[in-house]
Amino acid sequence: MSTVKLSTVTQAPLTEELEQIFREHHELVYRTAFGVTGSREDAQDVVQTIFLRLLRRDIPPDFHRNAKAYLYRAAVNLSLNTIRARKRHVSIDDAGSIETLAAVSGSEVAEELHRQLYAAIAKLEPEAGHVLVLRYVHNYSIADIAKLLGKSRSLIAVRLFRSRGRLRELIRALQGERL
Repeated sequence: MSTVKLSTVTQAPLTEELEQIFREHHELVYRTAFGVTGSREDAQDVVQTIFLRLLRRDIPPDFHRNAKAYLYRAAVNLSLNTIRARKRHVSIDDAGSIETLAAVSGSEVAEELHRQLYAAIAKLEPEAGHVLVLRYVHNYSIADIAKLLGKSRSLIAVRLFRSRGRLRELIRALQGERL
């Protein structure tokens, strides 16, 4: 497959359009990525990667139908991939678990809980993860999630209910592995 270089005449409108898209949506992408990864550096990397991909690959045709939903999904997917790739977990041996947990500061415990939560979300199907993040990280209502994802409210409510149950199971399994 050969690559075709865009002329500067063609690139200028694309660059201007992408700049406008960036100005309108970069905060949403960053907040979403930060909410999922819990890391400013990872969130910044996600924002940069998403907009660089748009620049390099051109804007997909379905993008303009709902840019916000497209960028949100991209941010969640890339953030979950970042978590999967990170694979750094605090290991606690059985004998020293109580002493170690007692010595760990509150922020480190919160960070570990955050890691466990998003490690579990990363194991869910992408659509289930999207719904959970929209509802509990971004505080969207079920109606807003349905509108954003183009689904019915009842489907979103059922998916949310099932996703919470599956998430509970995954978190329990993760905690069982570590203790």
